[in-house]
Amino acid sequence: MKRSAAHISREYGPFPEVSEVAGVSYDGTNIWIAAGDSMKAVNPESGAIVRSLDVPAHAGTAYDGKHLFQLSGDRIQKVDPESGRVVASIPAPEGGASGMAWAEGSLWVGQHRRRKIHQVDPDSGKILRTIEANRFVTGVTWVGKELWHGTWEEENSDIRRIDPQSGEVLELIAMPDGIVVSGLESDGGDLFFCGGGPSGKVRTVRKPKR
Repeated sequence: MKRSAAHISREYGPFPEVSEVAGVSYDGTNIWIAAGDSMKAVNPESGAIVRSLDVPAHAGTAYDGKHLFQLSGDRIQKVDPESGRVVASIPAPEGGASGMAWAEGSLWVGQHRRRKIHQVDPDSGKILRTIEANRFVTGVTWVGKELWHGTWEEENSDIRRIDPQSGEVLELIAMPDGIVVSGLESDGGDLFFCGGGPSGKVRTVRKPKR
């Protein structure tokens, strides 16, 4: 397994009226954060909040190219990002869903304390398959064919690439002491956006060159 230390290249926030950043997503233009009682869009150049949607947002966030998906309690809400309207809703996996990502026509939903990642049908909420992890799972993201997830356990966090079939850890990026990863999203290239939990921040971490 390849190990490296995280290189934090930028910090966003803390933001006005945001006490905690949970889920994180990226629509190609803005960074979306789950900010408790709302979803907020952050301009990655200025670092300012440019949109706010009145959708409960306490955990993972995802984007399928057209709609946002937001974990809201025991539901996954499908949200029109233009109007903020919830256009559909499916049940979240039982047992404390955390991070969420979109890939290959499915939602990929982390379960924090159960240490699992589920592939979920976005129309029905049915669990299609499950990947076992070996640490608490927070954010989940795909970078091409690579599956990455954040961890946060005993105030220590890292970002790890795992085998999508076996769950074996293939690569690990260790975060500095005291810096947690509550949500995770890729920009599609070599940059990760990391939710900072109660710090109210989003941090960018560069994927190590191979």
